[in-house]
Amino acid sequence: MHPRAEEFSDRVSDVYGFDVDVHEFPEGTKTAADAADAVGCSVEQIASGIVLDADGELVVSITSGANRVSMAKVGELVDVEASTVSMADADDIKATLGWSIGGVPPFCHETSVPVFLDETLLEFDEVWAAAGTPKAVFPIDPETLVELAGAAVADVRE
Repeated sequence: MHPRAEEFSDRVSDVYGFDVDVHEFPEGTKTAADAADAVGCSVEQIASGIVLDADGELVVSITSGANRVSMAKVGELVDVEASTVSMADADDIKATLGWSIGGVPPFCHETSVPVFLDETLLEFDEVWAAAGTPKAVFPIDPETLVELAGAAVADVRE
């Protein structure tokens, strides 16, 4: 297992007492379509960790791979102007959350930030999320995901 995926797995076990079943794919799971193809699920079941900068503060939107994040809706959720919400800088993501783009898991971040879960993910018994690298994912039921991520369920899609 890649050291970062192993670190994620160990942290989840230590912090939450939850065992993640990490699956690694050499071809990568950088996009929702790539991840869905690799694991054999629908793109709707991919729980993509989209990191946004909302007026200088990072926010994580765990969004269905079939949906695009609405900057305006996220802005409303964190009470900032939509014009101040944008995709976060890769270096800021790494420095704040401890993970790199493409592998940002929905929880086990270095710094506590607001986390929102796309309400459409609750339609499934199982979703797949990043496990610390762009080549590693894990399955989880959405309710457990909400609990472990401390996420607020919201309409975040365009």
